[in-house]
Amino acid sequence: MALRPVQVNIKAVDAPVVGRFWAETLGWTAYSPGVTTYVGPAGGLVWPDPVALGIDVVPVPERKSPTKNRTHLDLATDFPAHQADLVARLRALGARPADVGQGDVPWTVLADPEGNEFCVLEPREVYRDTGPIAAVVVDCVDPRAMASFWGEALDWTLHEVTDDQAVLRSARGVGPYLEFLRSSDGKPVPDRVHLDLLPYPGDDKAVEVARLRDLGATDLDLGQGDVPWTCLSDPEGHEFCVLALS
Repeated sequence: MALRPVQVNIKAVDAPVVGRFWAETLGWTAYSPGVTTYVGPAGGLVWPDPVALGIDVVPVPERKSPTKNRTHLDLATDFPAHQADLVARLRALGARPADVGQGDVPWTVLADPEGNEFCVLEPREVYRDTGPIAAVVVDCVDPRAMASFWGEALDWTLHEVTDDQAVLRSARGVGPYLEFLRSSDGKPVPDRVHLDLLPYPGDDKAVEVARLRDLGATDLDLGQGDVPWTCLSDPEGHEFCVLALS
């Protein structure tokens, strides 16, 4: 038994606008199957996508606080001119530079139209085959503890564990990486960006949720009410949801 990440959940006041931004950014399509705006590869809505992690933009009334999100996306580029062109294109789409204390680095930190930070990376060989999203990056205090929890929670392969980072990727070697980076930042506000997980066909969601609790996850009340998904937080308080199989 294990779960698979299927999408990155982003909260937004204007979900269609933020969804269209990410669709243009990634070269994907924004779909509106219900109250949320789902962004996935072009060619028709396929959910869950067998390779990519989609983006599900969920409308909320509260605007993002000035505090940096603990979870963000890193975007891949193929060569230096590609990085420069992508940054310029994203600026034209409404992204703006963001200062998260990064200093002089080879990547560019931007924020989407509602202030959610993300990075446009310089070309890196490790991300040559990930697609437009190189990695989902999560700030944490203890990468080794995160490797222990998430390595058991997911069916993904653990590629690296050090005091500074833990890196996972789909066992099939496709799609983006999931990276936990050591950070001293605390968690003063609720997460604006989180992962949504899904059981495999034939697996019992309730059993999977109970297994996560045994691993150290705790129940999370976000005012969601009676919904088919379960909101949890990992041992460091990162929010995530376990979705129900449709």
